Amino acid sequence: MTSQNMPSEENAIDVDQTDSSIATDTVAANDSGANIHLSADNGVDLADIFEPYFRPDANTIVCGALDDEKVAALAKAGVELVINLQPDDELSFDEASAVEQAGMHYEQLPISGAKELKQLKILAFDNVLRQHHGKKVAMHCGSGNRVGAAIALRAGWLRGRKMDTAMERGRSHGLTKLEQEVHNRLLVPR
Repeated sequence: MTSQNMPSEENAIDVDQTDSSIATDTVAANDSGANIHLSADNGVDLADIFEPYFRPDANTIVCGALDDEKVAALAKAGVELVINLQPDDELSFDEASAVEQAGMHYEQLPISGAKELKQLKILAFDNVLRQHHGKKVAMHCGSGNRVGAAIALRAGWLRGRKMDTAMERGRSHGLTKLEQEVHNRLLVPR
C-alpha cells in the first residue's frame, strides 16, 4: 500500500465519534418525525389512540379494529380513505356508515385469514391503492397483521420486489403471525 492510499492521522475517523453522531442524528430524526406526524395529522396524536399503530410513511396509517372514537380521530387527522380488511362478522358497528359520515371514503376488502391471501384479493387491494394514490390512507384489520401480509404480497407479486424487501415492507405495515405463510406464498412465482 502506498502512502497515498493510507489514511493520515488527520483524516482518520474515530469510530466512537461516528457512532455517537449517528445515534444523535437518529434520535433527532425520530423526534422530528413525531413532530412532523403531529403537524401532518392536524395535531392529533394517533400513536396515543391506536394500539397497534404502524406508520410506514407520512400518508399511511396501519392499525387494528376501529370504533366510533377512532374513526373520528382519523377524520380529524386528515385521513381521506379507510381500507378495512376485516369481514363483516368481525365488525362491532356499522363502520362503513361511520367512516362515510365522517367525510372519508371507505373500502372493504375482507380477508378472513391465510386461506384468503390469494392473488385476486391482492389485485383488488392494489387497485384500491392505485385509485387513491397520494391520498392519506388508514388501513386496518384486527391487528394490522393481514394488512402487512397484503402489503408484502403486493410488493412481491405485483411490484417484483425481492423476498427480503417484500417481507420488510410487510413488517413495517404490521405483518407478524402470517409471516411464514406470506414467505411461502412469495416463493411461488406469479
